[in-house]
Parts: sequence; C-alpha cells; structure tokens
Amino acid sequence: MRTDEETRALVRQRYSAIAEASASCCGPASCGCGQEMAPDGLNVIGDAYASVEGRLAEADLNLGCGVPTRHAALQPGESVLDLGSGAGNDAFIARHEVGPEGRVLGVDMTPAMVEKARGNAAKLGYANVEFREGAIEAMPVNSGSIDVVISNCVLNLVPDKGRAFAEMFRVLRPGGRFCISDIVATGELPSPVREVAALYVGCVAGAMAENSYLGLLETTGLRDVRVAEARPIPLSDEALAAYMTAADIAAFRASGVTLKSVTVLGTRPAS
Repeated sequence: MRTDEETRALVRQRYSAIAEASASCCGPASCGCGQEMAPDGLNVIGDAYASVEGRLAEADLNLGCGVPTRHAALQPGESVLDLGSGAGNDAFIARHEVGPEGRVLGVDMTPAMVEKARGNAAKLGYANVEFREGAIEAMPVNSGSIDVVISNCVLNLVPDKGRAFAEMFRVLRPGGRFCISDIVATGELPSPVREVAALYVGCVAGAMAENSYLGLLETTGLRDVRVAEARPIPLSDEALAAYMTAADIAAFRASGVTLKSVTVLGTRPAS
C-alpha cells in the first residue's frame, strides 16, 4: 500500500514527463489514460474538445475525462479556479467564457506543467489568467475569492479527497458553485485494481465509488450536488492484462464493478 506522499510523487513524476515531452495521453509518452493503457487503445476524452471555443491545441494534452466548462454556465466577469490545470486547456476555455473582465486561476502541483501553462498564457497574451504551483489539498488561494471551481479528471488522483473538497468549499464565495469532471466506480474497486500504479496515474485506480464520492462532497458542506453528465468507461481484458493477472481480472469482472466518467455540479450555500 502506497503512502499519500508516495502517490503524490508518482503522479508528479508521470505528469512532469508528459509536460516535458509535450506528449498527449494518447501518445508514446502517455499518462495511462490513452492508448498506452491498452493494445486496442482506451481514450477517455476522445474528440470532445475538438469544437470547443477557446481551446488551445498546445494546451490540450488529452488528459481529461469530460468538459466541465460545458456545464459550468460561466458568465462574463466571473472568477474561475481550475484545479489540476495542467497545460492550461480548461483555464483558457474558461477565459473565453468570462472574458477580459473576468479572472481565471489555475493550480497544479507539477512545476513543469505550471511552467508550460504560463508559457501558453503568454502566447495568448492573457493578462487575467494566472497559474500557481500548489497542492489541491492546501491551495495557495484566498478564502471566499472564487465564483466557480472547475476540474477535469484530477480530484480522483488526490489521496485525501475529503481535504480537497474542503478546500473547494473554503475558496468558493458564499453562493459560489463548482463543476468537476472525474472518474468514479459503481462500487468499491477490487484491491488489485487500486494497487496498479499505471492505472492509478491513468485516472482509473483512484476512482471512488460514486455514492461515496457524492456523499463526501455533501459532507464537506457543499449542496445541490448532482450529476450533470455520465458516460461509461469500458476496460477491456487486454487493457488490464498489461498490469494484472488473469485471476485478478476474473475477480474484477466477478465483482460487477464498472467505471464511468461523471461531471458533477454543486454549490456552496449562500449562508
């Protein structure tokens, strides 16, 4: 069993390699969400971003599992926080929605990703988009300063999700809202799946049971928690065989647990 710090180090190492190689999740230096995950390929996000306004090709590393800005209902002038902002793709899309009078802040724990995002922002000439290095469980963001929190397939990689959700609550202004895309399971994942490092960094083994995930958000104090969009994520035997024995795969199938991508909405109460 890995410690929380070992998990953070693993995630940081893999995402640093992606940033430095300028490789997508579906490329040869993959993070595990894409085609390296399985011989027949497993692309969680597909071409969902192809026609999204505000997208910057250099910042789109195919690391997501949804398009949170699609459901966030961002308005001109709002302040937006992107958790696990990577190379900046969702932050730049958010900036397209909030306009020059709004503000977008990205937080990521991987220095190489922050550097890449800052370079992309400089190319775009965005004075109101900022990227900071920091952990989601202890964000360098003022309390009550954010209108909308977004995140894309990142929170399930955080070892202490309860602390991460509490930080979301802290930084949101009263009446603020969140829209996060993530991968969840229909039940508890079997131990062999949770213990596979490559699957973990690939947004799979860190997945909580959906009911536990939604319940933890509410326990934090967030309200009106609901799923806006859900899609199944198939895991083929060929994909799992690269990391698990045939017996472990059989046990996984027998458990009946499946995975899906969800985009979740909610609010911080106004009082």
